[in-house]
Amino acid sequence: MHDANIFYIAIFAVIIIAIFKGIKLVPQQQVFVVERLGRFSRTLEGGLYFIVPFIDSVRYKHTLKEDAIEIRSQSAITKDNVTLEIDGVLYLKIIDPKLASYGVENPYFALTQLAQTTMRSEIGKLDLDRTFEERSSLNANIVEALNEASQRWGVQCLRYEIKDINPPQSILKSMEQQVTAERTKRAQILDSEGSRQAKINVAEGDKAEKVLASEGAKIDQINRAEGEAKAIIMVAEATAQGIEKVAQTIQKTGGSDAVALKLAEKYIEAFGKLAQQSTTVLLPSNAGDISGFVAQAMTVFENIKASKTHGVK
Repeated sequence: MHDANIFYIAIFAVIIIAIFKGIKLVPQQQVFVVERLGRFSRTLEGGLYFIVPFIDSVRYKHTLKEDAIEIRSQSAITKDNVTLEIDGVLYLKIIDPKLASYGVENPYFALTQLAQTTMRSEIGKLDLDRTFEERSSLNANIVEALNEASQRWGVQCLRYEIKDINPPQSILKSMEQQVTAERTKRAQILDSEGSRQAKINVAEGDKAEKVLASEGAKIDQINRAEGEAKAIIMVAEATAQGIEKVAQTIQKTGGSDAVALKLAEKYIEAFGKLAQQSTTVLLPSNAGDISGFVAQAMTVFENIKASKTHGVK
C-alpha cells in the first residue's frame, strides 16, 4: 500500500512538471521557434502558449527589435591606392524567424562579415577625395548589397553608418596643407575683389563728385549771368527813367536854371576832388570864372538840344 502511494505521487509530480514544462510565456517583440521531434513545427509570438511536453521543444529564441551591431575598424584601399581605416555601425532586424534559425548558423555574425567585405569593395571603387564626399552613397550601396544576401537569412538590414574614416598621417598632413592653401587662395581672391570693388567705388565717387561740382559751377555761372543781365537791365531801366525824368524836368519852367545850377555844383565838386587827390594840379586860366564855365556848358547843352530838335523835324 505504501509503495502504491509513492507511485501515484510520482505520477502526479511528473504530470505537474509536464504541465509546467508545456506552458510557454513569450514576451512582447520576441519569437520562439518550436520543433516537434526535431523538426520545425511553428513560431510563437508574444503571449501565453501550451506545447506538448517532451514532444515539442523551443529550439530558438529571437527578438524582433532593431539591433545595432558595431563593425570594428578595418583596412580598405581606395582606387588611388590609399589605405584607410574605417569602422561603422550596422542596424539589423529579424523579419523571418524561421529563416533566421535555419538559413544560417549565426545571422548577425554572417552579416557583419558581409558588411566588412562589402565596405572594402565599395571603398576600392572611389578615389580618396570622393570617399569623404560620398559617405551617404557608400552607406546606401552597403545596405543594398547586404539586403540582397540577408533575404535568405530572414534578416533585414535597415541602414549602415560609417563612423570614422582615418587616412594615414602623411595623407592627413597633405590634406591639411591642401585645405590651408585653398583657404589662403580664397582669402586672397576675396581680398583682391574687395580692393577692386573699393577702387571702383572710389572712382565712381570721384566721378560723381566732379559731375556734381561741374553741374554746380554751371548752375552758378548761369545764375550769375542771369543776375548780371538782370542787374544791367535794371540799371539801364533806372538810367532811362532818370534821363526821362531829367528831360521832363528841363522842359518845365526853370529847368534851364536847374541845369546851370547842377553844372556849377559838379564843377565845384570836381575841383574839390582834384585838390584832395594830388598836390600838383593843372588849372585853366579862367578856373575861378565859374559863371563863364557854366555859361559855356549851357551853350553846349542848348546847341545839342537844338540839333536834336532839328533832327527830329
